[in-house]
Amino acid sequence: MKPTLVPGITHTHRFTITEEKTVPYLYPESPDFVAMPKVLATGFMVGLMEWACLEALKPHLDDGEGSLGTRIDVSHTAPTPPGMEVTVDVECLEVDGRRVTFRVTARDEVEVIGKARHERFVVRWDRFNEKLAQKIAAAKAG
Repeated sequence: MKPTLVPGITHTHRFTITEEKTVPYLYPESPDFVAMPKVLATGFMVGLMEWACLEALKPHLDDGEGSLGTRIDVSHTAPTPPGMEVTVDVECLEVDGRRVTFRVTARDEVEVIGKARHERFVVRWDRFNEKLAQKIAAAKAG
């Protein structure tokens, strides 16, 4: 990680919600999800929040580094129909070693739709992929 990764950094990400990001598309294998209204699914909102945090981190990572989401405390308080743009604002609250904590607010064109506190860990992809390969091998062996 670069020394520029410090509390206070901010980032804004915008995304226009498509029909494919609505509840019926979250798990189309589930008849219960399929029967629900076509509004932004909480699962997709969480992904959008993570995406904004990924972008906030990117300029502060060294080559071969990335980050993984490890915790999220999220509220989803208002529906967003397809076609509306969602703006996600993130602020880095804390950097503790490789653990980075963000405050996240998502708004559609009318109102705040969700808030979160999100934690990510900065990892070296080579080490992560090595551990993943070991896990896959252990699962096949046993």
